[in-house]
Amino acid sequence: MKKLLYIYNPHAGKGMAGKWLGQGLDVFTKAGWLVTAYPTQCKDDARRIAASLGGGFERVVCCGGDGTLHETVSGLLELPERPPVGYLPTGTTNDFARNLHLPRKVEEKMRTAAAGVPRAVDLGRFNGTPFLYVAAFGAFTDVSYDTPQFFKSIFGHLAYVLEGATRLASLPHYRLRVEHDGGVEEGDFLYGMVSNTVSVGGFRSMDAKAVKLDDGLFEVVLIRFPQNAAQLQSILSALVQMSPTPGGGVVTAFQTARLRVTCGQEMAWTLDGEYGGSPKEAVIENLPRAVEIVHGK
Repeated sequence: MKKLLYIYNPHAGKGMAGKWLGQGLDVFTKAGWLVTAYPTQCKDDARRIAASLGGGFERVVCCGGDGTLHETVSGLLELPERPPVGYLPTGTTNDFARNLHLPRKVEEKMRTAAAGVPRAVDLGRFNGTPFLYVAAFGAFTDVSYDTPQFFKSIFGHLAYVLEGATRLASLPHYRLRVEHDGGVEEGDFLYGMVSNTVSVGGFRSMDAKAVKLDDGLFEVVLIRFPQNAAQLQSILSALVQMSPTPGGGVVTAFQTARLRVTCGQEMAWTLDGEYGGSPKEAVIENLPRAVEIVHGK
């Protein structure tokens, strides 16, 4: 009988993972899996369990927010051979889940996780540390963990936009050199996002049709510090419309497989919504088709 490891975060979102447990076990069992279930106990627990136990299973399914998925995938990267991953999203915005085209109904999500066909996806590596879908610096890097949970629960991704936009005029900026496959960007920037997802906090990096999870490329957005009211309005419009303008200007978007970001001072980063350190230099590399994740349609 095939074995499935079910890792769930009982605190993600509104505690839906715990409510779904019985139904999930039934769906997985009917799909032919012998299930081992593990509720995470603390931060980084999903990574620890995936790394220590994941190699003994034919499939790992995680239930929680994108942070739980990040931990699970990070743990599996420590294994020489990695089982495919199924995902049941219960978080607030579920940014990465948007890429997977999962069904809307809970039971259909479970059936997809149990019997869906895995597809390879790229991952990222930030100064040696893996990340699933985004590394970001500057103005909004603290929004995902500073925005109150009750506010996120009520307003979803719009909470991130509102929290960041209210502070935009007074935000710090950084003089940077950003080297990438297509050239070099230099200047004063207040935000940067290196992603492999159609959106982060509801903000799209570029046209969703250009985002492919297995092409070996990141989608990068850089926002320069506004020099006047017109540029500030341009940034706000990009946030509200959730679509930056590719090719130069105050909001720049491009694709690359690797980049180096150099700053004259320590600069905080977030990796998949969690604090990722404050290095003066960051080397970010794409890891092509590093793990298999079950998709919907």
